[in-house]
Amino acid sequence: MICSLRRPSKEGKGRRIFFLGILFVLFLVIVIPARAQLSELMTKDLRLIYYSKAHEYIVPHLARCFQNALAFDERMFNFLPSGKVTIFLEDFDDFGHGGADVVPNNHIDIGLAPFNYVYETVPANERMNWLMNHELIHIVACDKAAGPDRVFRSLFFGKVSATSEAPLSMLYTYLTTPRRYSPRWYHEGIAVFMETWMSGGVGRVLGGYDEMVFRSMVRDSTYIYDVVGLESEGTTIDFQVGVNSYLYGTRFMSYLAYTYGPEKLLAWVTRSDSSSHFFATQFQQVYGKSLDDGWSDWLKFEHTWQNDNLDSIRKYPVTRSRPISSRALGSVSRSFYDSASGKLYAAVRYPGQVSHIVSIDGRNGQVENLCEVKGPALFYVTSLAYNPRGRVLFFTTNNNKWRDVNAFDLATGSTTCLLPESRIGDLAFDQADSSLWGIRHDAGYSTIVRIPYPYTRWNQILTWPYGQDIFDLDVSPDGSMLAMTLAEVNGTQHLITMDVPKLLAGGDSSYKVLFTSEKTSTEDFVFSADNRSLYGSTYSTGVSNIVRYDLATSEMKWLTNSETGFFRPVPVSEDSLVAWEYSGQGFRPGWITNHSLEDVSAVRYLGQGIYLRFPEVASWTLDPPSSRRINIDSLTIYNGEYNGLANLRLMSVYPVVEGYKNLVAYGLRFNIADPLGLYNLNLTGSYTPNRSIGESERLHLSLGGGYLNWKIRGTVNGADFYDLFGPTKVSRKGYSAGITLKEPIISDDPRTMSAVVDLAGYSGLERLPDYQNIATTFDKFVTLNGRLNYRYYIRTLGSVDAEKGIQWTLSSLNTLVQSRFYPLVYTGLDYGFMLPVDHTSLWARTSFGFSPRGRDDPFANFYFGGFGNNWIDYQDVQRYREYYSFPGLELNEAAGTRYGKFMLELDLPPVRFRRAGILNAYCTWARFALFSGVLMTNIDDQSLRTDYLDVGSQVDFRIVLFSNLESTFSVGYAFAWSRNQRAERELMVSLKLL
Repeated sequence: MICSLRRPSKEGKGRRIFFLGILFVLFLVIVIPARAQLSELMTKDLRLIYYSKAHEYIVPHLARCFQNALAFDERMFNFLPSGKVTIFLEDFDDFGHGGADVVPNNHIDIGLAPFNYVYETVPANERMNWLMNHELIHIVACDKAAGPDRVFRSLFFGKVSATSEAPLSMLYTYLTTPRRYSPRWYHEGIAVFMETWMSGGVGRVLGGYDEMVFRSMVRDSTYIYDVVGLESEGTTIDFQVGVNSYLYGTRFMSYLAYTYGPEKLLAWVTRSDSSSHFFATQFQQVYGKSLDDGWSDWLKFEHTWQNDNLDSIRKYPVTRSRPISSRALGSVSRSFYDSASGKLYAAVRYPGQVSHIVSIDGRNGQVENLCEVKGPALFYVTSLAYNPRGRVLFFTTNNNKWRDVNAFDLATGSTTCLLPESRIGDLAFDQADSSLWGIRHDAGYSTIVRIPYPYTRWNQILTWPYGQDIFDLDVSPDGSMLAMTLAEVNGTQHLITMDVPKLLAGGDSSYKVLFTSEKTSTEDFVFSADNRSLYGSTYSTGVSNIVRYDLATSEMKWLTNSETGFFRPVPVSEDSLVAWEYSGQGFRPGWITNHSLEDVSAVRYLGQGIYLRFPEVASWTLDPPSSRRINIDSLTIYNGEYNGLANLRLMSVYPVVEGYKNLVAYGLRFNIADPLGLYNLNLTGSYTPNRSIGESERLHLSLGGGYLNWKIRGTVNGADFYDLFGPTKVSRKGYSAGITLKEPIISDDPRTMSAVVDLAGYSGLERLPDYQNIATTFDKFVTLNGRLNYRYYIRTLGSVDAEKGIQWTLSSLNTLVQSRFYPLVYTGLDYGFMLPVDHTSLWARTSFGFSPRGRDDPFANFYFGGFGNNWIDYQDVQRYREYYSFPGLELNEAAGTRYGKFMLELDLPPVRFRRAGILNAYCTWARFALFSGVLMTNIDDQSLRTDYLDVGSQVDFRIVLFSNLESTFSVGYAFAWSRNQRAERELMVSLKLL
């Protein structure tokens, strides 16, 4: 559509005043809001930020742990941080965690909650000390600079953070922090290796779970991934997903330390003036062989090591369970056996299927899905309890956030949410009075709670002091005793019992220690039906075996001698139990006999071999922060409110290239932020030297920024890098300024709902902001847009996209031009479901729009056409799903004031590649989709109505560059038809960066 352009008088002055006025208002909106109430403690090297007075008790201890670990890193690695390390202390999750990054500044995020110790996947060490030991190794590995790194950091005024808006920043990130472009197994491997010795041997180098994983793979001749296949396939389709980075990385580095010594290992991972930028080249330099060859040598060693361990186990008769299920079921929860129906109830999570509570027939192994588990945990899926008389299963959802307590009625098949966001897990049902017991995590403490019938409220029974974590709670059948595991700060674990009447009557917190394990896990202990015994598992020999503890005689008896590991026993009768046996595909239920064994053999940990060969690792043990007498008060240089605005600083400056009207512009990008990232501001200025455009268009400025949920933007002759590559153009002549507020309404992942409001002003434009082929009738206007978006998408393990769910959108697009108002409203509904083949789904996507204004006015129309992807891109890969897209037509070719659109999409299972490429550039998967759509425009007027039909497909290839930069290469093809016109076709080729 071509329309004449009417320009107002005194256009230049008016535009500038208009633009600057809007920017000034936006600046006030972004700066004036009351600052978040944050507090900080600052030393020479640390900025520790927290948001709650309830967390203040841990701040001095955390600061001492940081200073203690940093002093070690200074001695061991000759490391001085390039700037203060910012630590953000939070309690957003029910289990503790940590994360670290070094760009644009050194930053660590710490979750305060107790750890999840399931299967001994995390050591039971004091968690703040453990997290500081671990996360600071990440800072050392990435922040420590050699000569070239320091030169580029000076040139760019800091470390550059890669952003898709300016993709050349990927190169600048490599130049300023080259080791950040290393795979996750590399970073987690060295962090786990160091953390183990820094903690005196309490860690996964000496962990039973890690040994079990590789022992099982060797025994079962399971494929062990090579160095590329681990990241391309092993961390996506395996039931342990990303944990494989920890497992493989720790094991490989432990092998290197055992074979060549710890000093060579440190020489590989430490950045120095004589080291190589790229981690694999540095490996060649240190070990004299390629990383591929070193990895292959490890795999040969691993088979020898684990076969020796298997021979040791087989010195005594090996326990063979009688399998209940014909397949492994991935991760599992606690389970319960119903003798009346002969069914085992558990929650499972494995690739290709949504997490469910299931019933498993104990006779034929038939698995029946009962109800989905929203927000499953990786290893334990959900906390599960069972009321056998009422036939009700209690379980938790949102297990990675603030947990909800739910009830599933086996008779009716209905699910009821009892206690939303209660943060309660480790559920146990008391058959004596039908109450529920659980453990609540809040503000870093573990609290025993009781939930009386009808389960609408919980009562706080006993809060344990910080440093003592409790888990694996169970209630005796007569309701007289609680059993649980108590983890101490030094890694020691106790199996304990508590007297329920005393606990309820007067808060008597005394407990009886039944069994103590200094550095291994004691878990999953449950009472027998006669109250006389406890059944559980322990890694006392290095292998997880089932044991029986006699409460009368205080004797512990071995019940199994496993080659892999037995977990989660379920006593069924005096003669038999159900136990879950570990395999490479997950846990498998089976029957075992309830008879004690004479003895079992121990296995060797690889960490033990390292210590015996190189005892100097024992000298790496840190003294406790308190024993070093770190006086945090004397080190503190500020303790008070955190002011993000006062801490704004220039993070980086670097060259950029942009596109404007098919021409090339050259310029600089300036990035400004506070250390926590609450406030951020970026300014890009570029210039087009080509004289084919007027002088007034050659300068390009763009401003972007944000504060919490607010975003601002502004442009002068806005240019864009991606306009250099492909049909979609977003650069525009003229001025623009806008502000966006995105407010969450529902945050119940994966169920979310948000409201977005956007206000923008434009001046001097030749084309509509969102439609590049549509000329404006006026060059100055204001838009006010609103959007409600509800989404509940579900993905299974091993998926590459959402596989089922629903999305609903309601949008209002409103433009004010010369006192004339143009409202447009559209709504969309997407619904998808899984087909019987794993990772295959069918989606129906609909959209409808209405505009009351005339068809001839460009501001009154919706416009459709094209895939929308550029050859080089950064936006969503599947843009054919957007309401404005219609592959096969030209961009903006179809238009109308009232429209209806319907599309069917078939998503086929992804193809995974174990090795397709080289170490720093490889393809991980390919995804194929077929779609067909119908578009009807101007449906209210038969004389103007036009119907379109398209059929197309798209294949996407996920590519990893520089070891951890994920990009997607896409090829799409579509045909489109309309009445009485020849078919149009479109080929789309696109590489999405970051």
